[in-house]
Amino acid sequence: MRQIVLNPFEKYVGADRIRSPFVLISIFGVYLISALIIAKFGIISGIALIVLPFSMLYLYLLFMNPIVGFYTAVAAGFLLLGIGRYLPGLQVGLGMDALLILTFLALFFKQFYTRIDWTPVKKDIMVLASIWLLYALFQLVNPEAQSAEAWFSGRGSSIYMFLLIPLTLLLIDKNRKLDIFFYIWGIFSVLATLKGIMQNTIGVDPWEQEWLNIEGNRTTHILFGKLRVFSFLSDAGQFGANQGYSAVVALILAIGLKEWQKKIFFIVVALLGFYGLIISGTRGALSVPFVGFALYFILKKNIWVMVSGFILLVAFVVFFKFTMIGQDNPEIRRMRSAFDPNNPSLQVRLENQKKFKAYLATRPFGGGIGHAGGKARKYLPNAFLTNTPPDSWYVLIWAEQGIVGLTLHLFILFYIVIKASWNVMFNIRDPQVKMKIAALTCGMFGIMAASYGNMVLGQMPTSILIYTSMALMLNSAIYDNEISISESKIHQNIRNLILSKKTDL
Repeated sequence: MRQIVLNPFEKYVGADRIRSPFVLISIFGVYLISALIIAKFGIISGIALIVLPFSMLYLYLLFMNPIVGFYTAVAAGFLLLGIGRYLPGLQVGLGMDALLILTFLALFFKQFYTRIDWTPVKKDIMVLASIWLLYALFQLVNPEAQSAEAWFSGRGSSIYMFLLIPLTLLLIDKNRKLDIFFYIWGIFSVLATLKGIMQNTIGVDPWEQEWLNIEGNRTTHILFGKLRVFSFLSDAGQFGANQGYSAVVALILAIGLKEWQKKIFFIVVALLGFYGLIISGTRGALSVPFVGFALYFILKKNIWVMVSGFILLVAFVVFFKFTMIGQDNPEIRRMRSAFDPNNPSLQVRLENQKKFKAYLATRPFGGGIGHAGGKARKYLPNAFLTNTPPDSWYVLIWAEQGIVGLTLHLFILFYIVIKASWNVMFNIRDPQVKMKIAALTCGMFGIMAASYGNMVLGQMPTSILIYTSMALMLNSAIYDNEISISESKIHQNIRNLILSKKTDL
């Protein structure tokens, strides 16, 4: 056999393999096929070819670690509606549906042979989500409903809740995973405010300007020549409320954290969140920090914290309602109008609610999911519900699902907040877990208050964060027990070490 002797002074690298005729022909073939596809189907197909290998890598990671899909859904909640401005016709709702279903599939395949342990899902929050979904399905046979397509367009309020809650219970089963959820939330909240600052200082880009040129968007987002910042979220109302939500959660986390690096991160998230709320010009979003921190002062069960906190909140109200300080600032001026009971916008909303009350008096199950508000114009352009703005999340639920649906919805929300508050005050033992659940509870309560003035609770990213938070808030025992078990093991090891030392002596 002939022995090949390599020259020790020559260096061979992996790139030398490219000299192989087979490799060169393969590369040339890939380029040729790609060029033919782009020439035939256009530049979009070229982008698809570039994205394809990354998509394959993502699917591999997703099916190896299903939690990747859950974290992606949290991030996508921030980005999808904004991406829709750059890609007209993009079905963002279907994108979220596909992502959540893919995550479920990954979970099934990951545990195909061992079977999924559904024990974590057997919680009261899952029962409530199932009841809410069943009521939504009943709306398909609501005699007032006229369009199944409209129902499908408004499915998010029930479907996402039903899908996200079990995913959260199954996948976020450790404090470390819960912390990652908070970090992803914080990072995208910061990015949203930074994008908002760009809009406020540099201006909007051509795609955003095209979106603003639509009559409804222009009249609601440019007031007296001043832009109401919307970042890459659906609108200024959602941006302001969500940033206030993020700020409340982040600040409570920062107060309770011990590590200074984490504390600084969440302080930055909170400060930028509050700034995002201000530049959005969303008056109703002020209720998020106001109501959220009011609940936090109660949950602390400390009389001095409670008194000083409520004094601060009273000072906040006095500043806006009874002074004219900062009136030259357009953001402060608009925020101050939220405390005026004679505000024309408020009067219009109250008048619309009277119309809904008369219309729904004989319709206890409402007019049908997806049949009210601007989104219904595509399906029912001349209907009463379509042409009477609901303005409020609760009024929207009332209009579409009647007094029965509104009562059920409010029961679910208050049940979750009250039970989570009780756990924070009396059941959770570990201070760090208590702080995390308190942050989620106070943030959700703030969003519940803001949803009276704006339709924020059912829109992304707030809806994704709220439905996830519902599961986390009522699953606090698993995070508390994890730390207790860990501490017990440490104490046991210390006792064993002491006993072994005594034995040696």
